[in-house]
Amino acid sequence: MEKFETLTGIVMPLDRPNVDTDAIIPKQFLKSIKRSGFGPNLFDAWRYLDQGEPGMDNSVRPLNPDFLLNQPRYQAAQVLLARENFGCGSSREHAPWALLDYGFRVIIAPSFADIFYNNCFKNGILPIVVDAGQVDQLFKQVETEEGYQLTIDLAAQTITKPDSEVIQFAIDEFRKHRLLNGLDDIGLTLQHVDDIQAYEKKRQQEAPWLFRNV
Repeated sequence: MEKFETLTGIVMPLDRPNVDTDAIIPKQFLKSIKRSGFGPNLFDAWRYLDQGEPGMDNSVRPLNPDFLLNQPRYQAAQVLLARENFGCGSSREHAPWALLDYGFRVIIAPSFADIFYNNCFKNGILPIVVDAGQVDQLFKQVETEEGYQLTIDLAAQTITKPDSEVIQFAIDEFRKHRLLNGLDDIGLTLQHVDDIQAYEKKRQQEAPWLFRNV
């Protein structure tokens, strides 16, 4: 998993509450477990004017000009600004995969669905909970200023606006450690590889019959 330390990125505002995981990546695209290739189908039902299906050439599909992700000013966005209860619905991990594959590394919202929130940390996305009033201010500023960027410093737990105003945010220390060091579940396990190998060696000596076919 890629480390997250600091990021300065363009912000895309998604002014809809209760965005569920089926809206983030519709169910027909869940057949793959590769964790990549989902970006072109992020927000598929809102992004395109036709019905999306796996295997389609997205480059020739009709785009919805009203959806912000299709507007040039937001196409390089790495920070998603959202409303309350973002990521609700099913527990599909494909939702953060799609967001990350598109290029989003940070999501700022007043609240998140619990499972989606946890899945973000496991996949290198930083979900930041910010007071609803501050989110309202960010929406107003993003929509009026083209190319609006925020700088996120995970170690300092700060969001810095273009006018240098700083917003502090809270984060669990263990999750912070994982992101700063790029540790997914496998990475955490591999930190104990010496202990695991020592245990396996000991078990082979204590119960060799368990390893005869290994």
